[in-house]
Amino acid sequence: MPLLEALPPTLIVQRVQQRHELINRMLDSGYPLSEVARRVGLDRKTARRYRDTELDVLIASARDRRNVPLDRYKPFLQAQFASGVTSAKELYDQICAQGFQGGYSTLSRYVLSLRNGVAVAAPAQIPSPRSITAWIMRPRESLSTSEVTRLDEVRIACPDITEACNLARAFTDLVRHRRGTMLGLWIREAEQSTIGPLRSFGSFLRQDFDAVTAGLTLPYSSGVVEGHVCRVKLLKRSMYGRATFALLRARILARP
Repeated sequence: MPLLEALPPTLIVQRVQQRHELINRMLDSGYPLSEVARRVGLDRKTARRYRDTELDVLIASARDRRNVPLDRYKPFLQAQFASGVTSAKELYDQICAQGFQGGYSTLSRYVLSLRNGVAVAAPAQIPSPRSITAWIMRPRESLSTSEVTRLDEVRIACPDITEACNLARAFTDLVRHRRGTMLGLWIREAEQSTIGPLRSFGSFLRQDFDAVTAGLTLPYSSGVVEGHVCRVKLLKRSMYGRATFALLRARILARP
């Protein structure tokens, strides 16, 4: 049986077939190879390969090169199979509708492993550092049940993350509730940490201990001053080389 007839009409098979037909039709019409490559949007060497290679060989080569990320669909397939959808053809149509571009044979082999009870469970997706940081810095009561579960799993799997989580939340509590009197204790714990960046941060805070303690205790802040500094810089840069100092002074003194 020819290879083209033995394969299901996946997107990659259709694309290779259409390109092969289009390129050879244009060449038969008298177009030079370089013009065909330009119009089709391919490299000249690729267009030549479509001209000189049989369609079955092109399809087989494309199947060998493609990446079939079935793992991302395995949780869905397992759930569907458990609910009673056991037809490989039906499951294949469902994941293709979700964007799967792999071959039918890959899916059918996995469905067979599900029927035989030897399928490997889909690997859990590892959360990104950004997600873990967001879970740590937000109050625990504001996290969803799934986020609490994932954070607990990460803390169990990595003791360093557990230590970083405890210290980060303790420092956040100092800032939010102005508990500067407990800063010395926090710095000692940070300096004894096994995490290098936390030790460095604790030592850095100790160098200006009185100022940091005041910032975590008193209601005063330099935030207003820093805001005006940023505003002046913005005005200066937006007018540089296009206006006089008098206009800059007027804009700075004007009410924002």
